[in-house]
Amino acid sequence: MAAPYLEPKDWYPTLPTAYVSAIVLLTDDRDRVLLVKPNYRDYWALPGGILDPDEQPHECAEREVVEETGLKIEARALLVVDFVPPLGDRPKPMINFLFDGGLVADPGLIRLQTDELDDFDFFSWKEASARLPDLTAPRIPAAREARQTGRPVYLPATR
Repeated sequence: MAAPYLEPKDWYPTLPTAYVSAIVLLTDDRDRVLLVKPNYRDYWALPGGILDPDEQPHECAEREVVEETGLKIEARALLVVDFVPPLGDRPKPMINFLFDGGLVADPGLIRLQTDELDDFDFFSWKEASARLPDLTAPRIPAAREARQTGRPVYLPATR
């Protein structure tokens, strides 16, 4: 038996929802990955954050990089999309967009946002992956693959 038709105002609230974030891969002239160290977490992260209302993922990525590092970048190619299931205090899944931000030609221009971040540094691809939590570490090799092949990578949640 078919479900009864619901008006959009009644139907949309019944749909599953997710949080959305956007992050950026930036590398230096030695092909090392830029990570930032949030002061509210025990681990390092790629620059980025949660979308604001009415903001598109690439706009969020660009805004967050400016806020966190002072670097004005263009969120270029989409490298990775990943899906992270609800976890801990987060009751909904997270969909994350990872964009290519290109090369940081002059790391001396980085101005760290000290309200939220304690440090930044450039790491080899392997080191960068090791500094991220197990749940998000696969973003680093996936981003490298996407940069090399020119094709985005989708990372579904592991179960």
